[in-house]
Amino acid sequence: MNWIKSLKRPVKKVTQTHDIPDDLWDKCAGCGSLLFHTEVEKNNFICPNCGYHFRLAPLKRLEMMFDGGLFTLIQLPKVKEDPLRFADLKKYTERLKEARKKTKSEDAILVAHGKMGGHNVVIGIFDFNFMGGSMGTAVGEAIITASKLALLQEAALILIPASGGARMQEGILSLMQMARTTVAIDKVKQKGLPYITILTDPTTGGVTASFAMLGDVALAEPGSIIGFAGKRVIEQTIRAKLPDNFQKAEYLLDHGMIDQVVPRPKIRETIIKILNLLHKK
Repeated sequence: MNWIKSLKRPVKKVTQTHDIPDDLWDKCAGCGSLLFHTEVEKNNFICPNCGYHFRLAPLKRLEMMFDGGLFTLIQLPKVKEDPLRFADLKKYTERLKEARKKTKSEDAILVAHGKMGGHNVVIGIFDFNFMGGSMGTAVGEAIITASKLALLQEAALILIPASGGARMQEGILSLMQMARTTVAIDKVKQKGLPYITILTDPTTGGVTASFAMLGDVALAEPGSIIGFAGKRVIEQTIRAKLPDNFQKAEYLLDHGMIDQVVPRPKIRETIIKILNLLHKK
């Protein structure tokens, strides 16, 4: 054996690896830019290059809405978790546990009350990360509770949906929430209290077909997808090509479906102006 071949060269470690945080960068879905997460956060989770609005965590949005970022979350009614004992690839109960662990919330909606521009307001806000913000019996009960609280406090009611629609795991019980939430909203309107909706990306399905489109004033964030059925489903049904911006907030504004498209940094001041006009002194 050649003694030269038996020798091993010492291994010198030139570089040292460091753990890189997963949330250091965000990729913009609008222009494809790679952005520092801190830069996006400082800009209200809006792309500084193209203006694309990233989805916003519910608690972060509530802080942006209320005076001084101060609000009180209310405890929502408990509902039967799996009324139909539904299972597909997983049991519905397992999906609920996973969603709760991921979001630290009981269901797809939070309800808070506080002040906006000195006005009493009750806000119901959806969390799309909880099973796509889908509306089941828990969401229906939450909106009814928010409506009752608005009546009690003589407050404006503001709902901020971000939802894929009704929750399939609850079947007809989920669809019934369309009627129940509509009745609850009507009671707020009958008392002359303002009801405002802020449509965010996405607002679709049974949510759009019920309380989301009933606002005295309907606002939307730029670029939000708003509609009932998906664009591809509609194209296959009517066998025609739809415009590229079909179901975008700007398209709905042009066709009279919403009142205004408002960039995120201006939503709070816009709502306060509306409340000054609509709310009883």
